[in-house]
Amino acid sequence: MRLLTVRHVTTYRYSEPVRFGEHRMMFRPRESHDLRLVSTKLDIVPRPSELRWLHDPFDNSVAIATFDEAASELRFDSTVTLEHKETALPDYALEAEARTYPFHYSDDERPDLVRAMKRHYPSDDLVPWTARFLALPESTTTMGLLQSMTRGIKEEFVYVRRGEKGVQSPGETIRLRSGSCRDFAVLMMEAARSLGFAARFVSGYIFVPQVNGAAAAGGGATHAWMQAYLPGAGWVDFDPTNSIVGNRNLIRVAVAWDQRNALPLWGTFIGPATSFRGMDVDVSVIEEADVNTNYLP
Repeated sequence: MRLLTVRHVTTYRYSEPVRFGEHRMMFRPRESHDLRLVSTKLDIVPRPSELRWLHDPFDNSVAIATFDEAASELRFDSTVTLEHKETALPDYALEAEARTYPFHYSDDERPDLVRAMKRHYPSDDLVPWTARFLALPESTTTMGLLQSMTRGIKEEFVYVRRGEKGVQSPGETIRLRSGSCRDFAVLMMEAARSLGFAARFVSGYIFVPQVNGAAAAGGGATHAWMQAYLPGAGWVDFDPTNSIVGNRNLIRVAVAWDQRNALPLWGTFIGPATSFRGMDVDVSVIEEADVNTNYLP
């Protein structure tokens, strides 16, 4: 069990005071059997005239801020401390019929998974790339296939941090042989869907331990990966940016069928478009101390 503190600071800068429209934030991690929130703090400057919270259709925690005051800088400062129970070598107890690929979702589960199985980026480029994994010996098993794909993206593509909005299409990522964590998440999500898996996008944070050796990609910013629904195991995390299977070092904040519905922060301002001077994002995830308390699922 680890005690982790996540600090996420986003600052928008303008050349003159502007007014702000509604801003929506997804900073609060999703509590689960492997994650428990200890404390949360959210500071916003200028102070919003109203701050309210809701759960969206995916049960993500969303904070909504509205403003009356004009300013030349808008700053969001979120600090969360949490207990994270890590499964270092996950051994998922898949149902017998789901252990071998291909398999079919049950009539009870399939209606709830239809949206997660629908492809958003039909592309001919995806078919030959995905087909390569089906030819591997380990791909006869469901976990072997998904693990091979996770590892393949890590080995074949170059990670590039991108600050601009949106994602590359899977076809673009395959042609460029590079992308950000969200590009790789979308690539694997669409590849998994093309093979009949239910998959969804995950945004959150990654803990990068201070140890010798290669550091995980995605530290210092928000992170993205995907989950596949596997009968008997539920939603299983796959991080193709770092070839991680399971929740090791991953802190889930939001899930969605489409990455546009899992943005950490979005909003509008009222003023000249030329007044926008830029945005700074800084994320730190630090380990506070060893935790020996009992954990209640």
